[in-house]
Amino acid sequence: MATQTAESYKCIVVVKVRGEISARREARETNALLGLSHTNHAVLIDSRPAYKGMLIRAQSYLTWGEASKETVAAMITQRGRLGSKKFTDEAAQSLGFKSIDDLAEAIYKCTADWSKLEGVTKTFRLRPPKKGYHGKTKKSFRAGGEAGYRGEAINELVKRMV
Repeated sequence: MATQTAESYKCIVVVKVRGEISARREARETNALLGLSHTNHAVLIDSRPAYKGMLIRAQSYLTWGEASKETVAAMITQRGRLGSKKFTDEAAQSLGFKSIDDLAEAIYKCTADWSKLEGVTKTFRLRPPKKGYHGKTKKSFRAGGEAGYRGEAINELVKRMV
């Protein structure tokens, strides 16, 4: 089997939409490994097969999809944290990038990993979506709910949450 290079991966946004009370153990473990401890928290990952398997295990509690470059930039500028401080252009320069847009481009192309950068908070603490969720959080996105894979529609949800 041929291995994929970093250039062939896509940036994925994962948002936790449900709590873990009475959840299966493997779903709780997956949320812990992803760093999603609270509802409406999000992480940026790439589309490795290992991550995809983790998402399938906890699909009843998460929603995910391919992020656009604008979504990644908005998440970093408005909800990104360097320790307890807001993420700024100076913070991006201290990490070796020219600006936040340059960092967002690197994360979007999967040449940089947000969770592996020095001093940044791995999760993004998002607000509940404006005008609420459009479906039930216990149903899958295909069945008219909110959980599971949603493709490019994740950008609209994250835009309402940032």
